[in-house]
Amino acid sequence: MNQKNKKSLDFFGKQNYIWMLVGAALILIGMLLMSGGKSTDPNVFNAAEVYSFRRITLAPILIIAGFCVEIFAIFKKH
Repeated sequence: MNQKNKKSLDFFGKQNYIWMLVGAALILIGMLLMSGGKSTDPNVFNAAEVYSFRRITLAPILIIAGFCVEIFAIFKKH
């Protein structure tokens, strides 16, 4: 396979993959921040833990930002 054919098969460049890793990291961090909140006693509901700023606001913002970075990485020309 010559160099011209090989170049036409490369969909993404190095920068695209770096941006994709950044987006995946943001999504993973958002998911980790959203996890937890389990109570040791099933009869007790801790609303402050479940509805905290970290789980309700920060984590979804990071996940949405991660998806936006992923979209940017896919459409960015290399």
